[in-house]
Amino acid sequence: MKGKRVERGELNLGQEPEERGAEESLRPQNLDEMIGQPRLRENLSVFVQAAKERDEPLDHVLFHGPPGLGKTSLARIVATELDAQFRATSGPAIERPGDLAALLSNLEAGDVLFIDEIHRLSPTVEEILYPAMEDFQLDLLIGEGPTARSIRLDLPRFTLVGATTRAGLLTSPLRDRFGWSARLEYYPVADLEKIVARSGGLLGAEIEAKAAQEIARRARGTPRIANRLLRRVRDFAAVRDGDSSNVRLDTTRFALERLDVDEAGFDGLDRIFLSTLVEKFGGGPVGLETLAAAVGEDKGTLEDVVEPYLIHCGFLTRTPRGRVATERAFMHLDVPFTRA
Repeated sequence: MKGKRVERGELNLGQEPEERGAEESLRPQNLDEMIGQPRLRENLSVFVQAAKERDEPLDHVLFHGPPGLGKTSLARIVATELDAQFRATSGPAIERPGDLAALLSNLEAGDVLFIDEIHRLSPTVEEILYPAMEDFQLDLLIGEGPTARSIRLDLPRFTLVGATTRAGLLTSPLRDRFGWSARLEYYPVADLEKIVARSGGLLGAEIEAKAAQEIARRARGTPRIANRLLRRVRDFAAVRDGDSSNVRLDTTRFALERLDVDEAGFDGLDRIFLSTLVEKFGGGPVGLETLAAAVGEDKGTLEDVVEPYLIHCGFLTRTPRGRVATERAFMHLDVPFTRA
């Protein structure tokens, strides 16, 4: 079987179907198994316990933050902790009000409904969701024209868990109907080391402590990337060392170099973004659309996947005039610090 060529930007957060299955097996199943986000976990545990003691559904919850930090895993954990059935969909998949109406009318009491990318719901679909979230009722329009009439159906009490990478795009009426909104932050290296060690155990591989640290350090503060790097490093250990059950530091460094992941955790797309901004535009300011055209990448990918971590690490700033590279970005690229 021929090896797959590593494409530019592959280590960012787009998911191939085969990757999803592997990631599913590494997800924490309950709050005790989850590593990181301590304040969020503590608060969620309190809210879940209180809801169970009252024998009521949990208030609707919104998780927001950069991709890959565990929003979907948390939604599943909510269902597990509540001993409830988990139903999942996404904003783009609900194209018409009737799609959402059908989904809501099939819910049972206590169900957890998860809507990923909830900011991408259309306004007409949102209108159906408002009374469902607030009053557990569904407004339906029957017929057309002068004979049309509206009927209201009661829904079982359920918990809606929404997830978004762009909380700012949520409308105020929708955002206000969530009982609790929690932001997921990038993970520190220490937490990512624990995640890599745990995932290694689930994959049947013993990870040297320094190897786990190396993977964690280059994982961009993101568990999904840490697990993905671990699986690729394990592949190199299987082929290079003939033993995927033992992942050593030298093999880890070799694999990460071959995967084009540098010391800061940047992959090819990150470096092309920074080098284009620094070398072609003198560090900015430059507009996102201009940058996207120069890089040859969709601006949504740059804004949602590339930029958040660069800003978090202090390599990039957003200004009213456009994107600006910091002195740290110049140093990382070994380019003298100047401004256009």
